[in-house]
Amino acid sequence: MVALARKTLIYEWRRFLPAMLAVGFAGLLQLLQIALVLGIFGSTSLYITGSSADVWVGYPGTQSVSLGRAIDPDVESRLLMDPAVQQVEPYLWVDGDWRGPRETGGVSVFVSGIDPAADGLMFSKALSPALRARLAEPDAIVIDRSAQDQLGVDVGQTATINGQQVRVVGISTGLRALGGVNVLCSLDTARRLDNDPTDAGPTYLVAKLRDPAQADVVATRLRGDTAFGPYTAWSAGDFARLSVRYWLFDTGAGAGVLFLAGIVFLVGAAITSQTLIAAVNGSVREYATLNALGVGVSALRKVVLEQAFWVGALGLLGASVLGIVLMLLARSQDVPVILNVPAALACIILVMGLAAVSGLAAMRSLRRADPATLLR
Repeated sequence: MVALARKTLIYEWRRFLPAMLAVGFAGLLQLLQIALVLGIFGSTSLYITGSSADVWVGYPGTQSVSLGRAIDPDVESRLLMDPAVQQVEPYLWVDGDWRGPRETGGVSVFVSGIDPAADGLMFSKALSPALRARLAEPDAIVIDRSAQDQLGVDVGQTATINGQQVRVVGISTGLRALGGVNVLCSLDTARRLDNDPTDAGPTYLVAKLRDPAQADVVATRLRGDTAFGPYTAWSAGDFARLSVRYWLFDTGAGAGVLFLAGIVFLVGAAITSQTLIAAVNGSVREYATLNALGVGVSALRKVVLEQAFWVGALGLLGASVLGIVLMLLARSQDVPVILNVPAALACIILVMGLAAVSGLAAMRSLRRADPATLLR
């Protein structure tokens, strides 16, 4: 019976093609939605994933990197006293108002003050050594390529942030931010741009460990000391997940995307089930003939389920090929898309679940596969 299902699909491919296209486009939408969600909300943890720090230290209760508060600079001494810590450096976050040389209006920018040294931890995976060296110049900044038109500036031109003049010394990629524009500069430049006199200390302290595998243990150990004022510690992985979860679930933006994904699944299931039902109805006389020859209804149901499986598999194959092409195109245009193994597996499960639901709905048409219909 399994061979019959495959042969029917091959012989009657025109009848099942609409179902394959329905599953394929539903799977493509799910794939692109997952990739966009991971890319857009994953950019909130770029500051962590793009750096080589193993432990982050910040203000207690911080829910995302962008929501940090200043901590006592003396906390750095506490970190250096830990034998597991190899290197510590401050990280300063400054909210800024950008005014470019062209009439672009005010733009909200996120200024990241980092150590421009060659062995600096912050953005070590996103900045080339040449760009890091240029940040050591007074009032020098680096912006992302995707934000050039929005900021209205090019390399060598000047602008103002919070009323202070800065000069663009380089363009980088992969620094797209959610809800603003990332601007990188040295710690000295960031302190000059900070208009809040109450922020005397760094927003975060980041540390590199001798053994990165001990990040969770070291972070737990550092949380127990309150002699330097309020602060807490996270491993880099925990802090990245915390930031993404905040923007995905606590801000409401992620809930809307998840709701839309559910709607896509329901619409895809409805369309695919109807096309499969139509295909089964078109073959009802053949199923009735098989029933008259002694093939039970349960065996015919297996044929329909097998057909639904192959419809889902072929639709998924087409969606995967087209999805890869579209994601490569999106990346070439600086659109944030990310697809990892768990997300790909989730997409496969959703698409095959869609095909299974459609197959179960199509099985109801077998009630008409009665041998008596052949006498009409």
